[in-house]
Amino acid sequence: MNRKILIINGHPNKDAFNFGITTAYKKGAENSEAEVREIIIADLKFNPNLQFGYQKRTALEPDLTDAWEKIKWADHLVWVHPVWWGGLPAITKGFIDRIFLPGFAFQYRKNSVWWDKLLKGKTAHIITTLDQPGWYYRFAFGRPSINQLKKSTLEFCGVKPVKVTYISPIKNSELSLRKKWLEKIEKQGENLE
Repeated sequence: MNRKILIINGHPNKDAFNFGITTAYKKGAENSEAEVREIIIADLKFNPNLQFGYQKRTALEPDLTDAWEKIKWADHLVWVHPVWWGGLPAITKGFIDRIFLPGFAFQYRKNSVWWDKLLKGKTAHIITTLDQPGWYYRFAFGRPSINQLKKSTLEFCGVKPVKVTYISPIKNSELSLRKKWLEKIEKQGENLE
């Protein structure tokens, strides 16, 4: 059985290097005969605001329903996004807020502080771009976007292990370095990391 890979691109600008990363990973995964699907968050039509929190359920727009079906389908989730102000782009955060819901991705237990992780059995890989070295982001700032997506979202919902790759620093990077990064990402796709 072929591995089912879902690539979720969270960059709102289709001219960004993140789309080259998505293409490279997809090419590598397809070379390994994985079945690959994509979610380009910028293409989705949805309200990113979780208006009522968890007090009242807002119906999912058709694009979010389709995205959730893809997440359920996948064995491995590959998240590609930039780090802006230490965190995820607003549209990516809104996507997570709207779709990683109780009863979908996790379920609180009645009269308990504990919860059930409804996405167990899935793995993930976060590929994130930065304008600073990854080691600096980790040690100077505590890597808040990684903590949010890896620990507070994916692992909270049962997705493990979650690998992280930093592509950085992007700002002022030369074409030769970008080609090396894309080769690295394609290889990770071939290895289904």
